[in-house]
Amino acid sequence: MPGMPAPAEDERQTLLGFLAFQQNAFFAVAYGLTDEQARSTPSVSTLSIGGLVKHAAGVQKGWTSRAAHAPEFPPKDDRPMDEIMAEYADQYVMRSDETLDGLLDELRRQNAETLRVLGSVPLDTPVPVPHEVPWFPQDIDHWDVRWVAMHLIEELSRHAGHADIIRESVDGATMYELMAAAEEWPETDFIKRWRPSAQAGSDLNHASR
Repeated sequence: MPGMPAPAEDERQTLLGFLAFQQNAFFAVAYGLTDEQARSTPSVSTLSIGGLVKHAAGVQKGWTSRAAHAPEFPPKDDRPMDEIMAEYADQYVMRSDETLDGLLDELRRQNAETLRVLGSVPLDTPVPVPHEVPWFPQDIDHWDVRWVAMHLIEELSRHAGHADIIRESVDGATMYELMAAAEEWPETDFIKRWRPSAQAGSDLNHASR
């Protein structure tokens, strides 16, 4: 993928192009990491690259379901609230029994499903607001699919920025050199592909908590 979204012919193509670009950021920021590095929390945050990859899939799954079932609500989750909240908390953590490759595969599948749904449902379709969620607005009854697409762009871009800082804390790698490596861009005097450094493991051991 190029370093910027391509020009688009219409609104839907613009939304999908920018969404796909943000989806791809997580594959670049995770490029070349071991499971240990992906699980590490080297910054003041408790977040890890693996946890953010996992959350990027989870948050898309929820909003894609809302768009797919619109104008109705998705099927109600009747599980106990503590079970639901435990699953939500787990969404931010890369467990010891999870691998980075496995999390990236799940993200890849969810990315495709998100683009499929948002590429097929009319953008004006109303998406009902669940008023029992305290951080959702109480004074409107619905968003639309267009809003959902914009929200996912905002959500993924915010977390991709978090991931950039964490990755730089792991081994000093930055986004464009990682994209150059992951996408096999030609090297120039201006941009070089990321390559692993022997110092990275030492830095990780020093920075991890």
